[in-house]
Amino acid sequence: MESNKKTVWGWVMYDWANSAFATTVMAGFFPIFFKQYWSYGIDVNMSTAQLGFGNSIASLFVALMAPFLGAIADKGSVKKKFLIFFAYLGVLMTAGLFMVQKGQWAMAIFVYVMGVIGFSGANVFYDAILPAITTEDKIDYVSSLGFSMGYLGGGLLFLINVLMTLIPQTFGLPDAAAAVRFSFLTVAIWWGLFTIFTMAWVPEDTSTAKVKSGESIVTAGIGQLVNTFRKVRHLKTVFLFLLAYWFYIDGVDTIIRMAVDYGLSLGFEPDDLIVALLLVQFVGFPAALVFGKLGERWGVRKAIYLAIGIYMCITVGGTMITRKAEFYVLAAFIGLVQGGIQALSRSYYSRLIPKNQAAEYYGFYNMLGKFAAIIGPALMAIVGLLVRRMLMPPAPTAEQLISVGQVASRWSMGSILILFIVGLVLFYFVDEEKGREQAKYLADR
Repeated sequence: MESNKKTVWGWVMYDWANSAFATTVMAGFFPIFFKQYWSYGIDVNMSTAQLGFGNSIASLFVALMAPFLGAIADKGSVKKKFLIFFAYLGVLMTAGLFMVQKGQWAMAIFVYVMGVIGFSGANVFYDAILPAITTEDKIDYVSSLGFSMGYLGGGLLFLINVLMTLIPQTFGLPDAAAAVRFSFLTVAIWWGLFTIFTMAWVPEDTSTAKVKSGESIVTAGIGQLVNTFRKVRHLKTVFLFLLAYWFYIDGVDTIIRMAVDYGLSLGFEPDDLIVALLLVQFVGFPAALVFGKLGERWGVRKAIYLAIGIYMCITVGGTMITRKAEFYVLAAFIGLVQGGIQALSRSYYSRLIPKNQAAEYYGFYNMLGKFAAIIGPALMAIVGLLVRRMLMPPAPTAEQLISVGQVASRWSMGSILILFIVGLVLFYFVDEEKGREQAKYLADR
């Protein structure tokens, strides 16, 4: 199989499209707007907990449905159709954030959760299309190219959105709050518009298993999913990798989703945090490509080890920062490894699975990734609230409230280190050659 450049770029353009949601909404404006506008007047640690549990609810829903929908997509050869459905669900919900009024934190969480379901659900099938559009020797680079273009596209729109909030009158908007709300509309338009390239240039993968005569794709998909569970004894390498991925990607996703909220809890200004996010995006653009080449030349496993090690240092450093310059340094390091670890994990997994069941197995991949995102934000929320309860004096002054809140936030960030350590240890025991043999065995049956 040879890579078709137009198909590859059609696939890559979806990363360009949906990364606007990941950057402007998930990592950037939603945490700030939720804390300062939709949760106006609510305690800082309580709003962090609400945001953490909201992320966890969305992740749980996607995690439970991903393998089931993946199996159906494999049997019916409808991966592209599922991608489009979930993508435009996310587009609609993102536009809906514009309608949520000040103080309506519950409605904001609901619309946001539905948007995350659309975003995450589409990614299950986006990932599953990857093995069908390129060759194994190029898959690390193509995977990294997707993340790289995502950083660039998401970063460019985010830069425009930031300018809208800094100088709203220039864009015909009355104030920064209106600019943030309008930014959600621009994300929806961007996401929906550039997804058209994927719809037009990426063909549906028809190489997967077909349904029997008279059998529905739902019944066939359920049957395939049950059959996969029965073959679990042949999937030890796959599930060991998924378990390792579960833990270390938890730390990655939690930092993505909660970093801005963490910075606000430490007392940094929103503008400082936005600059840090822009730094992540524009460092991440070339860094993801570098990691793709590093995976080809140095080895994917070594590159993943390196990324996990850097993330461990980032987590420890994050608990000690006191100045915005230190926050910028950490942001630069996150930009160096964030896209790399995501891209190489995705392409490494493709080597361990049967190609004719890619959507189902990427369903498991995304399922564990989303279960990890349940644990991470919830862990931060629980640790922060427990530390706050232990340290808070009976009748705290305003200064004590701030001080205890910051200490609790640092402990909540530090708790993420455990997940990187466990993920690193488990990944060490993954046997790639045995995984290839198991994948071939399953593909031939």
